[in-house]
Amino acid sequence: MTSRHAARTDPTPALITRSEDLAALCERLRTEPFVTVDTEFMRERTYWPELCVVQLAGTEDVAVVDALAPGLDLAPLGGLLADPAVVKVFHAARQDIEIFLLKYGAVPTPMFDTQVAAMVAGFGDQVSYDALCRALANAQIDKAHRFSDWSARPLSASQIAYAAADVTHLRRIYVALRDKLAREGRDAWVAEEMAALHDPATYRQDPDTAWERLRPRTTNRRFLGMLQVLAAWREREAQRINIPRQRLVKDETLLEIAATMPADAASLARARGISEGFAKGKSGVTLLAAVAAGREVPDDALPEPARERSGPPPSPALVALLKVLLAAKSEEHDVAPKLLANSEDLDRLAAGDAEVPALHGWRRTVFGEAALALKGGKLALGVEGKRIKLIQAG
Repeated sequence: MTSRHAARTDPTPALITRSEDLAALCERLRTEPFVTVDTEFMRERTYWPELCVVQLAGTEDVAVVDALAPGLDLAPLGGLLADPAVVKVFHAARQDIEIFLLKYGAVPTPMFDTQVAAMVAGFGDQVSYDALCRALANAQIDKAHRFSDWSARPLSASQIAYAAADVTHLRRIYVALRDKLAREGRDAWVAEEMAALHDPATYRQDPDTAWERLRPRTTNRRFLGMLQVLAAWREREAQRINIPRQRLVKDETLLEIAATMPADAASLARARGISEGFAKGKSGVTLLAAVAAGREVPDDALPEPARERSGPPPSPALVALLKVLLAAKSEEHDVAPKLLANSEDLDRLAAGDAEVPALHGWRRTVFGEAALALKGGKLALGVEGKRIKLIQAG
């Protein structure tokens, strides 16, 4: 997460390196109604994120926890994150939550993501922290340590101040968004959006579905079956060695191997990006074993190619009208358009798909009902002054 420059009125952050200090800090924070949380981590050279720093702030406390300090027991932090009486506040929380899920086996609860809340509150699609700092915390961003090596020790005074600022601004932003959403009766909207963040499945990569990220453009089921096996191998091998999957085997190389299905190290070494040493080494041996296993997958167990939408394509004119309606409803309710529906949702709506997210929950109330009325000829669009006007058809 991008770090922020702390306001002058914020207290000097404490650097936590001892277990007893962390335990005392977490005990104090567990008396607070909410605590703001951020992390600094390294992942450029590893599969698993390496937690380096945790930033925490309550009403008075602002602390930077050196997660790499020798002998530091991080168990009290896990207790704080699991405390149901304390709201954990993040911005763009997914990577932070993934780290805590890996470390503690559970997602923090309850929690509040200011990026999601800001979208519901009308601050735009995936609003940046920079923008929220300016709009709600009257703060400017100090980018001096944006690309710091957070695993290097000792941490400098400027790094500590920079990291602490992540959670000092977040307190003011949270309070402003919380109060705004309460005034506008949108707490339930935010809770609905937070459901995915609370689901551990959101952060867990299933090796057997890793091949789908490659989006292969083919209907050849044998190729798809081989790719499924190879992508699952890469995911597990990258986890075992703890290196990024692309450093192990690049996507284009994996696709080539799925197509050529090499049977020995010499054939494998002819693939782009595969060295002779790799092909003959432990990873190469297990990769060739995966190719052999892929050859043996029975026809009825091969994955199906992605289904194309049945029936005629949606009317471009109808999709265009739905886009106008979406913009009008977004403006009327002061909510980010992409939170209501994206381009694919509009295509599916126009084609008659009833399982579009826009037709469920709070989105249906705000946009979905009007979209169905427009499609059914019960709603027309007009212009009144500089705004779109919705006209109920007789």
